[in-house]
Amino acid sequence: MSSVEITVEEHIATVVLNRPEAMNAVDPEMRGLLHAAWDRIRHDDDIWVVIITGAGDRSFCTGSDLKKTLPSGESAAQQLLAGPPGAGSLIANLNTDKPLIAAINGYALGGGMELALACDIRICADNAQFALPEVRVGSMPGAGGSVRLPRYVGRSDAMLMLLTGARTDATEALRIGLVSKVVAADQLLTEARAIAQAIAANAPLSVRAVKRMVRQGEDMPLSHAIDVERSLFGLLFNSEDRIEGRKAFAEKRKPEFKSR
Repeated sequence: MSSVEITVEEHIATVVLNRPEAMNAVDPEMRGLLHAAWDRIRHDDDIWVVIITGAGDRSFCTGSDLKKTLPSGESAAQQLLAGPPGAGSLIANLNTDKPLIAAINGYALGGGMELALACDIRICADNAQFALPEVRVGSMPGAGGSVRLPRYVGRSDAMLMLLTGARTDATEALRIGLVSKVVAADQLLTEARAIAQAIAANAPLSVRAVKRMVRQGEDMPLSHAIDVERSLFGLLFNSEDRIEGRKAFAEKRKPEFKSR
């Protein structure tokens, strides 16, 4: 049975893809559950940071379940223009200013790797394996893999993965900058939680402004990006949290941020 588990503690949401018997492959039921999870993350004010991982110790996510996602018979026009935008992508509507941390345990293949690429910070267990193998089955990445990967690692490294479909281990993933850290499998969630806590301790609006600036700034000329950064800085200038941060610093105490 497919499920997506969400727990929220101290403003940190942990999302677990829970279909370990199928290597956490995404079938149509799980796809709908993931879309609902992304909606909740966007709208739940109690969530400030998100950790995404897979159940078990063998797989983060192996992408779409090919046995249950055969071609539908719809025309290309129907798939592209009818129904909700991005309905076929497991990361459709995963669009938020809240930081996303991928804790990659085992295989991150196809759409599973694309899910990891959609996150802001990626750490992995030492048994992790990464691949975008779509060319091996007559397809191509359809959830941002061929767009994001060349932006996040060197072009040659990205093309090597994309054109061969070959797997990359944790050591190589760290070398090319695909992940930030490699840790022992039994320490993965502990490390992810420590990163999430460090982020959640900061002013939420400031964190979201930084993420938005980084994402939007990637596509802007430098001078334009600096102007937009200054505008966002100005928006935060008189926020309650910014004032609280300065009071707490002066009073040598921990700030109590309210996301206001």
